Amino acid sequence: MHPRSLTPVLRVLRVCLHLLTGGLLVLAAVRAPSAAGTALAVLTGAVYAAGARLPSVRESQRAAACWLAVLGASWLALLWTTPEALWVAFPLYFLQLHLLPVRWALPVVALTAGAAIGSYVGHGAALNPGVFIGPLLGGAVAVATVLGYQALYRESERRRRLIEELIATRTELAAAERHAGTLAERERLAREIHDTLAQGLSSIQLLLRAAERALPEGSPAAGHIDRARQAAQDNLAEARRFVRALTPPDLERGSLAAALERLCEPGAGPRARFSVSGTPVELPTPYEVALLRIAQSALGNTVRHAAAERAEITLSFMEDAVALDVVDDGRGFEPEGVRGSVDGGGFGLPAMRSRAESLGGTLTVESAPGQGTAVAVTLPLPAGGAR
Repeated sequence: MHPRSLTPVLRVLRVCLHLLTGGLLVLAAVRAPSAAGTALAVLTGAVYAAGARLPSVRESQRAAACWLAVLGASWLALLWTTPEALWVAFPLYFLQLHLLPVRWALPVVALTAGAAIGSYVGHGAALNPGVFIGPLLGGAVAVATVLGYQALYRESERRRRLIEELIATRTELAAAERHAGTLAERERLAREIHDTLAQGLSSIQLLLRAAERALPEGSPAAGHIDRARQAAQDNLAEARRFVRALTPPDLERGSLAAALERLCEPGAGPRARFSVSGTPVELPTPYEVALLRIAQSALGNTVRHAAAERAEITLSFMEDAVALDVVDDGRGFEPEGVRGSVDGGGFGLPAMRSRAESLGGTLTVESAPGQGTAVAVTLPLPAGGAR
């Protein structure tokens, strides 16, 4: 028996098999008609005990087959001397079925049952149905028991592996949710700093500049206003550094276009291609974050649900807007049927639409069963396009 299969139940069954074999061999030795029969019973028991203790028998099919061959030969010799040895065939069935591959075990069990029947007839016992039914029925019970247990064991192992995979997936999902929460908070802070603090400091700086120009030349207040304007400028620069520090890691290594191009690198899912249309301009960090996340979400949906062969991401710069299109040739779907759904990762269509609308943009989805999917988001460019 393989070590990994020794559950508490199997340990009990193995002990019971040892006791059954030992008891039947003792019976054969006691009732043997000659000293030779007793000696053969002891020899068979010694062979059995040796094999039961050898690790190689449990770990190697070749060693197990050799041991079973020696054990079978000693049992056949014992069977030749006394018909009482035929009862040892029953534990032999279980050993053969457990240690040998099924394609070998079944013929060996049949030969063992035939030897038991032949021995009983050869020792002059009266022929009756029980002579044939007993060994054959014992072999059938052994086959059904062992093969049934092996099927249950395989099913149990499959379930165990499935549970382990589910636990690992749950752990990964929890980590991904924590990471997504961290990134979402980083993005929220970056957006808040950019839209409130940075814009406020910029406005203060402009107002101070206007006030400085309105003062008479040489006014004592001009120096205070200049220092205040410089402080506002310094704090604006600091706020922008915070915004850059809170930028998603994909954008820290380069531009939005470079991050979108990395999404199209070969990997699991469809072949993806990225292209840029128009003249690229510098976008505010919240715009880059929103466009990158929407592209990731749309491409992730393509990988998970669309069964597509090709996908294309296009970033288009226009005079007063920037657009992102993600198109695939997958199985498509009815957009109305999933309008209210959000997938488990938080990147469903409502989440993408919310990102676009939070920046004054729009998101449209065109799809139909069997006709692929096109996700398009358009964001109006802020005045000057500056961060």
